[in-house]
Amino acid sequence: MSPDEYCQNKAAQSGSSFYYAFLFLPPERRKAITALYAFCREVDDVVDECNESSVARMKLAWWRTQVERLYEGHAEHPVMQALLPHIHTYTLTAKRMHAIVEGMEMDLDQSRYVDWPELRKYCWHAAGVVGELSACIFGYTRPETLIYAEKLGLAFQLTNIIRDVGDDARRGRIYLPVNDMQTFNVTASEIIDRQHSERFVELMRFQTERARSCYREAMQALPEVDRRAQRPGLMMAAIYHALLEEIERDNWQVLDQRISLTPIRKFWLAWKIWVGGGRGLVKRLAR
Repeated sequence: MSPDEYCQNKAAQSGSSFYYAFLFLPPERRKAITALYAFCREVDDVVDECNESSVARMKLAWWRTQVERLYEGHAEHPVMQALLPHIHTYTLTAKRMHAIVEGMEMDLDQSRYVDWPELRKYCWHAAGVVGELSACIFGYTRPETLIYAEKLGLAFQLTNIIRDVGDDARRGRIYLPVNDMQTFNVTASEIIDRQHSERFVELMRFQTERARSCYREAMQALPEVDRRAQRPGLMMAAIYHALLEEIERDNWQVLDQRISLTPIRKFWLAWKIWVGGGRGLVKRLAR
């Protein structure tokens, strides 16, 4: 199996919404974004699959070394071998790659976040910086496009947090800011015990509006000149925003189930953006 095939399998097996956006890209850009996504999956799996934090730290330290080796031109892991031809072509910086690993390390050090600024920092490491790297691969001409990509990454991460509240709590993590929970009088024990109350609904409505504001700020920042190149990100925005709306329609029943879109719906949303260019989505989400 070649490094590119390894990354392709990693992306396909994940079932992620990102995979549908990759399908429409030209071959070289598709290889680059698939390798980047596979790297994110590898380091994320370290935290999700290792029961011992000491083992997870050792593995993440190893991935840090792999990043350093990558930029020395000596890629070892199949994911890094797949990334190697693209790091200079698309200006994928070592600083941003290390920031992804740092985000996974934050999951080992912290299971609660006091307020939105603290959570926002985590979201940047987990998704905002990935958005910036992705924008580099898709292609851009204006610096504002990186602002768009970072904001969109935050919106995706917040959508994930809203969707996964129950699953994360059972893993010992609650990403909802403590001060927000206090404002709406929702306790950690209520979330862990899957108590779906009106107070919880109001808390989740507040988090949903925060996510929407990130989508709005992202679309407002995207320059018209770069919209066509950034269609893969807009495809993901269409899918993730549709998921957010689905969760809201289901009254945020996220404590004991995982709400998702069907594969055919994801493909349909992605295809519409690719064909239509995303202008309508940008206008709708920017309002």
